Amino acid sequence: MAKVSGKQGQKAASAAQPARAWQRMLSGRRLDLLEPSPLDVEIEDIAQGLSRVARWNGQTRGDHAFSVAQHSLLVLDIHLRLDPELSPREQMVTLLHDAPEYVVGDMISPFKAVVGGDYKAVEHRLLEAIHLRFSLPAKSGTALLTAVKKADTIAAYYEATLLAGFGEAEARRFFGRPQGISPDGLPLTPWPAKRAQANFLKRFRLMEEAHAHSLVQSRRHARERRGHERQAK
Repeated sequence: MAKVSGKQGQKAASAAQPARAWQRMLSGRRLDLLEPSPLDVEIEDIAQGLSRVARWNGQTRGDHAFSVAQHSLLVLDIHLRLDPELSPREQMVTLLHDAPEYVVGDMISPFKAVVGGDYKAVEHRLLEAIHLRFSLPAKSGTALLTAVKKADTIAAYYEATLLAGFGEAEARRFFGRPQGISPDGLPLTPWPAKRAQANFLKRFRLMEEAHAHSLVQSRRHARERRGHERQAK
């Protein structure tokens, strides 16, 4: 019988083990990408990751990458211009629309088209876990998703033309031309990662507090309504 060397045995043992499908976070959490648990999601990890993931594969003007964290804040600002009456819940959904990218990165659209549906399935599972972690519905309604997509597309147009080297005609072909939304006052100058991280966390904390308050209020109103209904019987 042929002897198996130590190195060959190690390789065989490694081949027999399943591939690692989890990511260790700086918080100490270990997030399973295939079956993500809301209990392993922390907003600090999301802010850390998104502030260091570059939009447009880093092909943008400026001394710093335009991060997904800053993009998320940009989309939120645009959405609030389109609808100033957004609830805290709707604002949180908007801010977190690209949150899975803290794990999977910002894959550009042409590459997503090549990879196909499996990539989107992983993204959707991650986003559902993130929503549940922060007391949001796992799936958002069509109207809200459509509104977020509109704000996202406007953000992409201005990022493309002001940062990523697209001409206006080329950007219009891919994203359309924004109607009624000017880039004036929008956060389109790339920030350092630490600033993007801090701004993302600060904005999230404000919305999370407002969302928690609205949940308490709605539960109180529901209890009062049930009390009135019992009295009326």
